[in-house]
Amino acid sequence: MVLKKLQKYRAEGYAVFRIIVGLMFVQHGAQKLLGWFGAKGTAPLLSLMGFAGTVELVGGLAIALGFFSRLASVGGIAVMIGALATVHFPQGLIPIVNKGELALVFLVCFIMVLVHGNGKWSLEQAVLKKEVF
Repeated sequence: MVLKKLQKYRAEGYAVFRIIVGLMFVQHGAQKLLGWFGAKGTAPLLSLMGFAGTVELVGGLAIALGFFSRLASVGGIAVMIGALATVHFPQGLIPIVNKGELALVFLVCFIMVLVHGNGKWSLEQAVLKKEVF
């Protein structure tokens, strides 16, 4: 009974999911590029960490705002696969041991965004009147 009542909020629930995931990713980019949120320094823009930070900052904003979310999620997927392959998996295959659980959760979230797109409360829909990508 409760589940049936919740079904009518499915679109809003996905929008909240997309916005929170995007804003969490923005924080990682801001930490790397801007030195915010307790960072001990910033990454050079023309470095691998600078590239990752740019994808996190710009892609996270795009996902949160619902503007080319699918395209941004492809960038997020690439960065998370890269992080898992280069940073986490060399320390072991179990995410809780190699500290890769957040990268893995983000990877799955970005796959969901890639599949579902912007959904409700989308800047792309408001501006372009359709979802382009």
